[in-house]
Amino acid sequence: MSILYKANPVRGAEWARHFAALAPDVPFHVWPDLPDPASVRHLATWVPPDDIAGTFPNLELVFSVGAGVDQFDFAKVPAHVPLVRMLEPHIAESMVEYVSLAVLALHRDLPRFLDQQRREVWKEIQITAAARRRVGVMGLGRLGQGVLERLKVFGFPLAGWNRSPRQIAGVDCYTGADALADFLARTDILVCLLPLTPETRGILDARLFAALPTGAMLVNVGRGGHLVQDDLLAALDGGHLAAAMLDVADPEPLPAGHPFWQHEKIILTPHIASMTHPETAVRFVLDTIARHRRGEPLPGLVDRSRGY
Repeated sequence: MSILYKANPVRGAEWARHFAALAPDVPFHVWPDLPDPASVRHLATWVPPDDIAGTFPNLELVFSVGAGVDQFDFAKVPAHVPLVRMLEPHIAESMVEYVSLAVLALHRDLPRFLDQQRREVWKEIQITAAARRRVGVMGLGRLGQGVLERLKVFGFPLAGWNRSPRQIAGVDCYTGADALADFLARTDILVCLLPLTPETRGILDARLFAALPTGAMLVNVGRGGHLVQDDLLAALDGGHLAAAMLDVADPEPLPAGHPFWQHEKIILTPHIASMTHPETAVRFVLDTIARHRRGEPLPGLVDRSRGY
């Protein structure tokens, strides 16, 4: 039995070091250093090989090295092979840190101050109390709930929207398409933490932006495919939205000369909101493999019918 890692090779070297320390008897390989394909039982990957079934005939588990799985073509992962998304704790903690940073940056008008700095303008902007700045989170899974829990300390009125019902103490929860307009109408800073599925692709569009209050702001830490870029530019340039902080784009990286690079109302970061921590990721993989051998439920198991 061997484990194959196919993702960032620098991080792969760290995974190899931790596997050697935690499971020295388990053969571990980093792509493109391939073992006998028939010996590969477990694949940890960001973008898998095209022909998974044909390349690795004895595969038992496939792990995404990140929290998302929208980069997978589910049809190419054999139906009998469980697909598991990464649930190591540093992914959630780093996402909570980033979204807190983004919400506070927008709340305290950082894009406007950065623009003033570039133009050598020294001008005060009136502070808005947190109690008057309503934050709404789209996507109430593990990451969304973690973000909302952390934001409570600042005193923002909090709400969440999800496809299926959720109950979260101190958070007004909205469910389904029929409740989306009401959720948006009460949201001044919108955070997108949705999984990318056919239903959510392009959800951040002109119609959604129009349902937000004038002066609302956007944080997108989901996927670039959630956002209709021209619609965001129109909403910002037209004054309906005040600012946006984006950690994801489509494509990544954005091409030279793209309007997002220089837009005075946009803060752009290069998909760094959360990262997998190698040591705890390796522990998660080893624990999940052990659970699978014992026939126990698998944490992070992807429901392919839902897309996450």
